[in-house]
Amino acid sequence: MEVRPATTADAEAIREIYNAEVSGSTVTFDLVPRTAAEQRAWLEDRSGGHVALVATDGDVVLGFGALSPYRDRPAYNTSVEDSVYVHRNHRGRGVGRLLLDALVTTARNHGFHTVVARVVSGHEASIALHTACGFTLVGTEREVGRKFGRWLDVVVLQLVLDSDAADTQRTRPPGRPPVIDGGAPPPGD
Repeated sequence: MEVRPATTADAEAIREIYNAEVSGSTVTFDLVPRTAAEQRAWLEDRSGGHVALVATDGDVVLGFGALSPYRDRPAYNTSVEDSVYVHRNHRGRGVGRLLLDALVTTARNHGFHTVVARVVSGHEASIALHTACGFTLVGTEREVGRKFGRWLDVVVLQLVLDSDAADTQRTRPPGRPPVIDGGAPPPGD
């Protein structure tokens, strides 16, 4: 198995993996499968630190992952959101771990400060993968999505890449909120 940057030649394999999840699961909140043109456009938009990667075994695409802007406001430019999808026939072989490790390395090499994962509640494999890669659970967004007639929660996990900030985050006493802007504790602290 190897991980490499995705190319437009991978578009159909990526689309097949993604559309299976659109149509048959809640791991993506997309409701309509991507067309071939939409998938090619998605790939063409990936460059620099906002990369798409594929895990392959020979010519077979086993899965893909991507780093996307976390939010569109400029102050969020140092944060990215990851996505990892593994073909149903290739799960349990370490493909997801290989992709997520490569995404974290890419984020670090491009100078990002934090990687955020937003995972549908109940998707224990993805939550376990992110936790194994050092991500910390930071919260749950309740009933923010609706698919297949059900309200869906989103679990938010975060990996701070800057070592000083990560050390501070790990050593903060349990239950103590983070310090906000300028070192002042949050109101009421």
